[in-house]
Amino acid sequence: MRMLTLLVACAACGAAAPGPAQPPNTPTTSRALTPKEIAEQALPSVVFIKTANTIGTGFVVWKDGRIATNLHVLAGAKEAVITLHDGKEYRDVEVLAADDVHDLAVVRIRAQGLAALALGDSKSVKPGEHVVAIGHPLGLGNTVSDGLVSAIRDLDPKVSLLQISAPISPGSSGGPLFNERGEVIGVTTRYATEGQNLNFAVPVAYLKPMLLAEKPIPLATFSQEMDVGLLLSGCSGEEVKDAATTILDAIKLGAPLYNKGDHQACASLYEKSSLELLSRLKTCEGIRETLLAGLGQANKLPNASDKAWALRHAFDRILGAVQAALNKATPP
Repeated sequence: MRMLTLLVACAACGAAAPGPAQPPNTPTTSRALTPKEIAEQALPSVVFIKTANTIGTGFVVWKDGRIATNLHVLAGAKEAVITLHDGKEYRDVEVLAADDVHDLAVVRIRAQGLAALALGDSKSVKPGEHVVAIGHPLGLGNTVSDGLVSAIRDLDPKVSLLQISAPISPGSSGGPLFNERGEVIGVTTRYATEGQNLNFAVPVAYLKPMLLAEKPIPLATFSQEMDVGLLLSGCSGEEVKDAATTILDAIKLGAPLYNKGDHQACASLYEKSSLELLSRLKTCEGIRETLLAGLGQANKLPNASDKAWALRHAFDRILGAVQAALNKATPP
């Protein structure tokens, strides 16, 4: 997903009984449907996803409760609420499959007999074809929009995107993109910030192999493992050690200052330690991003206490990832 960041902005316990041997993929009709007809048949299968930090969209891909969405909708979430079209809410969410290269995830809720959407052939999609998107932009439920496939964009040998003119906004991420026969051909994922009406969807061909996964992981466990992987990806052992040591030393000196009421000295110490660590890190992109995010948040806050806590939260996230990695590497 990191290759996209400069171009666009992001709009195993208690498993349910296994589903059928093959996911549904039956074309709904051979004739072209109107956007109204597509919406009428698809809306019962579109869901709203809400976490502590994000909102997004998903859609039912299997009657046993499997739902497809974007991975970035769930990233970092310890829990999520998935709301069906009829208003029923589900909080017990487990992750069946995730693909960080194509920003896709398949989750499952404890529901049976859901209406699954038919999946089409995204490999045959051509520029100029009419498409319909359904999502929850800015939380506005069941918003239907239509447009054209503007282009097929090959970002690299492993990633192609459908560029579409159908509007996409934050909250629409993870929603289904339909062809004129009412088949899902893509998962709406991102929109360009540099221009107008430049929106993108992940071809459904990348999603289909993920539907047969049968090793569920609780969302909280998955998010922790994902967070660790992203934070420490590409880091050398020496850099991880340097980061942990620098942060622990800063907390050891800064926490007593904060507890004595000298919030400004604590915030200044945390800021100085962060900048010094950033100057030494060469390959730890995840740690760099976390520190930069903490510094950016601290600079926006009005008082020293809030600044200190913004940086402390960044420190704690990094230390948590390091500790989780150590726990995973050390047998109990």
